[in-house]
Amino acid sequence: MQQNEFNLSTLSTCFSGHIFLGLSLLLSIALLTLPAKSLASSGWSESSSIAEVNPTARHYYQFRLSDIESPAGCKQADGFYQDYKDRGAEQMYSALLEALSGNLKVKVFVTGGCNLKGFAEVSSIIISR
Repeated sequence: MQQNEFNLSTLSTCFSGHIFLGLSLLLSIALLTLPAKSLASSGWSESSSIAEVNPTARHYYQFRLSDIESPAGCKQADGFYQDYKDRGAEQMYSALLEALSGNLKVKVFVTGGCNLKGFAEVSSIIISR
C-alpha cells in the first residue's frame, strides 16, 4: 500500500473516537440538567418540635425539627423543605406555623427526595401533642 493511499481503517477508528467523545459530552450535559434532587428513603418521621421555619424567595420553604433525623437519610438530618407550588403546600405551611406558635409537635412524611442543600422533601404534616 502506498503512503498517500486512503486508509478506511484509520478513518473509521478516528471517527469512532469522535463519536464516543460526543456521546460522553452529551451524557455529561444530560446529567447536569437533571432535577437537583437525589432519591433517598420515604416514610414518616418521629414526633418533634419545630426548631425554625424559613420562608424563602426561592420556589420552596424550608424548616428544621429539633432532636430528630429524617427517615430520608439526606445530608441535613433535621432539615426539610416543601415546594410552594405543590398541592397542599399552603396548608402544610400554616400547620407548621400553628405548631410553632402553639409549641406543638409535628410528624412529617418525607418523599425520599433530597435537594442540593441536603434537605428532605415533605409531602404531608401531622400536628401532635
